[in-house]
Amino acid sequence: QVRLVQSGGGLVQAGGSLTLSCVASGDIISFNVMGWYRQAPGKQRELVATLNTRGGSNYLDSVKGRFTISRNGAEDKAYLRMNRVQPEATAIYYCTLRQDYQEYWGQGSKVTVPS
Repeated sequence: QVRLVQSGGGLVQAGGSLTLSCVASGDIISFNVMGWYRQAPGKQRELVATLNTRGGSNYLDSVKGRFTISRNGAEDKAYLRMNRVQPEATAIYYCTLRQDYQEYWGQGSKVTVPS
């Protein structure tokens, strides 16, 4: 089993920055993909960014150039740095870890960007 614990989130003004953190523990294998999803009120969950253990990353088009996913591989930690956030970033953000055809989820972190 794998457990993901998130921290960060909260209220941030439009144009500001925020960092979400996620720590994974448990039976983690050497190749895995950590990522961040978000679900805005009344909308479907969407993939924001992923980063695998080989350095390959993927971003939602609307966040490219403003959001950065990073990892501390030695400690199985992942971060999502969000710069120049806009009200449409308001959502619950979930950390995920995918390995061996299974996906694990964090508890969610609420991010609010007032308009």
